[in-house]
This record gives sequence, structure tokens and C-alpha cells, in this order.
Amino acid sequence: MKTAVTLSLTPQARGGPFVFWDDLDSTFALIGELGFQAVELFLPGPGDYRGLATRIAAHGLAVAAVGTGAGWILQGLTLTHPDGAKRIQARDFIRRTIDMAGSWKAPVIIGSMQGRRDPAGSRESSLDFLGEALQALGRHAAEQGQILLYEPLNRYETDLFNRQVEAAVWLKTSGAKNVRLLSDLFHMNIEEPDLAAALREAGSMVGHVHFADSNRRAMGSGHTDAAAAVAALREMGYDGYYSAEILPLPDSASAARQTIARLRQLLAPASLATAPLGTLVSSGEV
Repeated sequence: MKTAVTLSLTPQARGGPFVFWDDLDSTFALIGELGFQAVELFLPGPGDYRGLATRIAAHGLAVAAVGTGAGWILQGLTLTHPDGAKRIQARDFIRRTIDMAGSWKAPVIIGSMQGRRDPAGSRESSLDFLGEALQALGRHAAEQGQILLYEPLNRYETDLFNRQVEAAVWLKTSGAKNVRLLSDLFHMNIEEPDLAAALREAGSMVGHVHFADSNRRAMGSGHTDAAAAVAALREMGYDGYYSAEILPLPDSASAARQTIARLRQLLAPASLATAPLGTLVSSGEV
């Protein structure tokens, strides 16, 4: 089981679905104590984060992935922006993030920086821009020994790709190599009629999973069928991270504890998987 939890160092994103924000050393200590193996980072942009990397490693943690959404939040950059100069800047932002993340052996996520279709143009032209960018960035990620992660978002955040299989088929035919899907269970709950079926059909294209309930809180707070989704991933042989990109509610520590407990329950041996969560807690299994 590979588990991760999100950490944002981008003040402008406060209020977003990131578990931890402040007090880095105590945060890393708690993450390790709870049993998470890695952190997923949401940074203001590419830069010199050697000090951060040292602090993460000192607590025995890895970096699961690095998000790029700050490029959109802070600079309005997207890979499908109608302004060609903005598209070039967006590629450069992501390329430099790939370089930075490569030193941590971590993949980079393209979520909100994919953008939306140009209202004055066609969806096809926007997809051409996206495809060209993913081809180039996928090659660059390969040079760093990493994959690139593309995240289909829900309909309220993009009108490019909202469903897993549609995105997977397009990636395979677009010429983009070394690109895998980030399957976010929150977005999938909105768009997919059957989460488990969508995951199975996407198959080996799934490269990273955001483990979030239907209300973007820790799994077990909403109505997502996490057991079916995890069972499908296990059947597929998925060996990537289950990363909690969730709201820090009721507080960061509680959200992280609930996440790791639910994951351990779902990924436990069959003899433990059917036990109530309270039983596992009292027995010391979580």
C-alpha cells in the first residue's frame, strides 16, 4: 500500500482541498507517525526547494507527486489558452516543474492548467493545443525518468475531458507518450456512473489516485463506494499512490487520521477487511 497526503505551500490556494499547510516539521512528523509514506506537494511554482526536500527526507517520507495548479491560480496560465504567449508560458512553467520534481523522483500533475475550450474557437482546436503540449511535456518527463499525470476534472472545472475512459482513449490516439491518468475519486463521483467500472476500463492508464469522498472530505465522510473502487484497483494490479487530496476538516490531523484508517481497512487482508473500523482501531490495526 502506497499512501500520500497533500501539503500546500501556496497561500492563494488556502481553502482548497489540501490536508496540510503550516508548521512543516511538526506536520512531517505527524504524517510519518500516522504511517503515510509520502507527501503530494502543491507549490507556488518551480524553484529551489532543496531545503524542503531535505526536511521531507529527514522524516523518512518521499514526494508522491507535484501539482502545477498554482500556474493557473497565480498567473492565469493554461495549456489551451487562446493567447499563444500564455500557452508557451504554461509549458515552460510545467517543464521547469518537471525538472524540479525529477530530483525527487516524483511525477508532475496537469489538472487545472489544462484549461478549457476557447469560447471563440472549437473544442478540437483546444484539444490540438493540449495534445501538442502533452506530447512535448511527456517526452520531457521521460528524460527525468518520470511519467506525466493528466487529470480529468469534473464538468464545472473543465469542458475538455471529464471521464476516465474518454481521456484514456484520447491520450492513446493523440500521440502523447509517457502520460498516465490521475484518477480523482471526487471528480469521478460527479462524472462516472460506476467508479469501479471506469477504473477497470482505464486499466494500466491509471497512474495515480486521489482518495477523496464525494464531498471532498476524508473517505468515509460522504457516499463514495470506496470499497468497490479499491477492489477494482487491486484487481488491476495498481501499485501507485492513494493520495488524500481532501479538505482539512474537521481539522488537518483528523482528516489525515481518518484517511489512513480507511485505507488500512480497505487494503487489509481479507480476514480484517470485513471488520468494522472501530474494531480495527481498538485492536491497534489502524
